[in-house]
Amino acid sequence: MNPLPKVAVVILNWNGVEHLRRFLPSVVASTYPELEIILADNASTDDSVQWVQENFSQVTILQNKVNNGYAGGYNYFLPKIMADYYVLLNSDVEVAPNWIEPIIALMEADATIAACQPKIRSFLHKDYFEYAGAGGGWIDRLGYPFARGRVFDTLEKDEGQYEDNCPVFWASGAAFFVRSQCFHEAGGFNAYFFAHMEEIELCWRLQEFGYKIYVCPASVVYHLGGGTLSAGQPQKVYLNFRNNLIMLAQHWHWKQTIWKIPVRFALDALSAWKNLLTGNPGYWLAVAKAHFAFMYWMLQNYVSVLQKSRSSFEVEGVFKGSVVKAYFLERKTLFSQIVKRK
Repeated sequence: MNPLPKVAVVILNWNGVEHLRRFLPSVVASTYPELEIILADNASTDDSVQWVQENFSQVTILQNKVNNGYAGGYNYFLPKIMADYYVLLNSDVEVAPNWIEPIIALMEADATIAACQPKIRSFLHKDYFEYAGAGGGWIDRLGYPFARGRVFDTLEKDEGQYEDNCPVFWASGAAFFVRSQCFHEAGGFNAYFFAHMEEIELCWRLQEFGYKIYVCPASVVYHLGGGTLSAGQPQKVYLNFRNNLIMLAQHWHWKQTIWKIPVRFALDALSAWKNLLTGNPGYWLAVAKAHFAFMYWMLQNYVSVLQKSRSSFEVEGVFKGSVVKAYFLERKTLFSQIVKRK
């Protein structure tokens, strides 16, 4: 009988002592036998580390001298951790009992699955899916991410409509299971992203390596959301728009990039002007700043973008149409209305 693989749940923390007080007890209560729980502290200035030391001595603590964000932080910590699987868990996540076992069983049964996510419900409204991943991430042909159970700001009630283990385009960074070997083989996260979109970009890269990304709804977690940057906060908007455009330029063939990026600029601008006219100038400024930052990045990286050749691997979880058109013009607000089951 093969021994159980070792799993390391790695909680990246930055000044999150209140989240740790609220959510860490459920993680410590996890029943998986070969488990190490690690607090990866990103140069917190609150008493996070002291509180964990005093209350949960079984939790391993690693510390960084600077805050490298989600992407850079995990790139710094994970090479120091010996495990077969990493679980990158946000500090504002409550886990259900037996949340690790189903995903490890699924991934052990199929060596081509590099990353997987549980079903993610809202901590505040536990019958509903949560924004960051819901029932598994998809993307449309213009690069807009959405998920089974969440399209833009519409969150579906979980009524068992997405209970199947299935391949998806991206797994949520809020509770991201990944084979350690695959994480390092792919080169980890793009540290330039700092936060937001890095897990989607990594999942795209993993698929280009020939791996699969899955969702396993038998595992359930509850995400509070907005633990570091709340929704609509200008810095979050800026990072989301900038990083999304960079990701697309990195992975699309240049023949796609030259016409799709201008279309994206136009659609992003519509969103920005809508927010400006409805009294949210910070959103407009964040999108404008993101576009200028992307153009600056393109000037520095245009050679690598032009040399990018499209992968021969077919990626999963791509909607061939426009989710913007389906949602805003056709009024299709549910994932099942947009993506028809085969």
